[in-house]
Amino acid sequence: MAAKGPVEGSSIGFDFSNYARNEFLGQRLNGLPKATSTGTTIVGLKFGGGDSGEEEGICLGADTRATGGPIVADKNCEKIHYLAPHMRCCGAGTAADTEFVTNLISSNLELHALSQGRPARIVTAMTMLKQYLFRYQGHVGAYLVLGGVDSTGAHLFTVHAHGSTDKLPYVTMGSGSLAAMAVFESAFKQNMKRQEAIDLVSRAIRSGVFNDLGSGSNVDVAVITKAGTEMLRNYEMPNERGVKSRNYKFRRGTTAWTKESIRSLVVSEDVRITSGAGKEQPGVEVRPVAIGAGPGGEEGMEVDS
Repeated sequence: MAAKGPVEGSSIGFDFSNYARNEFLGQRLNGLPKATSTGTTIVGLKFGGGDSGEEEGICLGADTRATGGPIVADKNCEKIHYLAPHMRCCGAGTAADTEFVTNLISSNLELHALSQGRPARIVTAMTMLKQYLFRYQGHVGAYLVLGGVDSTGAHLFTVHAHGSTDKLPYVTMGSGSLAAMAVFESAFKQNMKRQEAIDLVSRAIRSGVFNDLGSGSNVDVAVITKAGTEMLRNYEMPNERGVKSRNYKFRRGTTAWTKESIRSLVVSEDVRITSGAGKEQPGVEVRPVAIGAGPGGEEGMEVDS
């Protein structure tokens, strides 16, 4: 007896029931919800250690454009958020969600440090973030790059809005992440020096800025080591607006004309003001005089009471 195929007589194969369900929901809801873009380019990488002769550290980078649909809402917003003195968090997605989620976790980390009597570890912040976001199943639109240095070394994580996390030597997130990742994959190397890391992060952010409409304006960089955190606000400004003179006064006669006509316009308007009791008050008649007929050749106006 011949064996049955993978589809015949079995439940394996394509199931189109979800298509019918989606069509039904689309009719009931007047269209299915549209996918939204996270916007933004945020990146991070580890540097130092090994034979580099420099201490381990984390370099984070972000662009500064905030958008609302096709509108640029803010050209110089800050996307590298404070969590603790030794850690920072870059945010992509819904601006309000990234701002308030990082503020909440920053407060919780401070309370945790006070209760434990020692600075919170990077993995603690990562766990707090993923547990909080997982509860909302992605409806809190915060896509984060978390980096910092603690007693166990330098750590770099990505945290997705659904609660999944990754730990990698270099990461990118946001709508410009593919352009930034292309730069990282072509130039990243282990045990980079501090300035090399800053330059590579800047290149990655510029790649996102010039290849993604959701990213733009300037480049922000944060460098975190055991010695402290250095914020390089507007480290690069590749889209700086040029200064314009804004003086567009042209001499008389610059534009040629065929004929010239000057007409006088007289408008007479009678205004009568009535009180609440229905009694008429004396009327005021305003008669603008012909243009150029006022004192000194300027516009004039006559008022009769």
